[in-house]
Amino acid sequence: MKFLKSILKWILIVFVLLIATLYITDTDYLIKAVRTIYLKGYSTAYLEDYKEFDNQVVENGTPQPWPNHQDYNSVKETEALNKINNENGTIAYVIIKNDSIWFENYYDGFDENSKSNSFSMAKSYVSAMLGKALMQGHIKSLNQPVSDFLPEFTEGLAAKLTVGDLSSMASGTDWDEAYYSPLSITTRAYFDDDLDKVINGLKVVKEPGQSYTYSSGDTQMLAMVIERATGKKLYDYLTESFWKPLGSENATLWQVDSDDHDMVKAYCCIASNAKDFARLGKLYKDHGKWQGKQLLDSAFVAKSIKPRFPASPEYGYGWWLKNIDDKEFFMMRGHLGQYVIVEPNDNVIIVRLGHSKGPGDALATFTPDIFTYIEEAYNMLNKK
Repeated sequence: MKFLKSILKWILIVFVLLIATLYITDTDYLIKAVRTIYLKGYSTAYLEDYKEFDNQVVENGTPQPWPNHQDYNSVKETEALNKINNENGTIAYVIIKNDSIWFENYYDGFDENSKSNSFSMAKSYVSAMLGKALMQGHIKSLNQPVSDFLPEFTEGLAAKLTVGDLSSMASGTDWDEAYYSPLSITTRAYFDDDLDKVINGLKVVKEPGQSYTYSSGDTQMLAMVIERATGKKLYDYLTESFWKPLGSENATLWQVDSDDHDMVKAYCCIASNAKDFARLGKLYKDHGKWQGKQLLDSAFVAKSIKPRFPASPEYGYGWWLKNIDDKEFFMMRGHLGQYVIVEPNDNVIIVRLGHSKGPGDALATFTPDIFTYIEEAYNMLNKK
């Protein structure tokens, strides 16, 4: 019995020292990481992890349900689509043709109203809110210096950083996009309770505006700029600018770092569903117009879905770009394979949500699954 008490005492001492070390080294965010992710058997963020974090509600207004196409669900999934859906844990697959639901199916206990994490698809919403802030005159131009809003970025190379550089991911900061390392700044940003502090600690180490490097930190910094420029919380700005005007059928949630600091995780973490996510794709397909009202300037939309840098033809301003044969796709993309894929010439929108993107580098520009989801959607459409 005495031996057991001694063992328990030493375990407690080690535990207390470990916790103290985390706080001393400013890595106490790992406590939340262990509690919310790792102890639940995950090695990274997952689709329903929004339930483990603080959130703010993004309210919807008058719902505008998508109409069903005359050929609604008249064609079933192809064999190849069924295979990849099973292998990658798809929870939603939707094809929208001519602004009508042509096909939809939901899997693994999810339905059309189930919430799941957008992950980096949220970046497209933040870029859209930049467009809205430009349209409303809160921000002068894409060339306006970030230092006008964030005084922490006024020295050296940081003084050259513009809001357009943030949207096109050309900031030149020392952000490290590493999802699976518990000590990376990406992991810290996901679990830290003060995102402003995390972002303000970034250094601009390369000339801004010269080249593209994927960086969630750029989107987070852009969110801070938009909040300073508009004087509004980003979740409120999303509500009034897009979520209500686009007729979303469901209110949604946007994760925040903490109740105390109330900064949205702007680079990720809007919890919604396939058909409401698709609305932003339709808005950009229609040059910023929704039901006759110009919600975004068409010139900004056109610029957003074209590459800024010739050396990086697959990214614009908050949107991914891909030409496949004679088709020109632009898309919202998120961790684990969350996609809203738009082909404007064919008037087709494909939405896929799920637990995994399958084999391939997590940070690869385009993993093989994307091509399958596109190809099989067209194979289904061509059966009619």
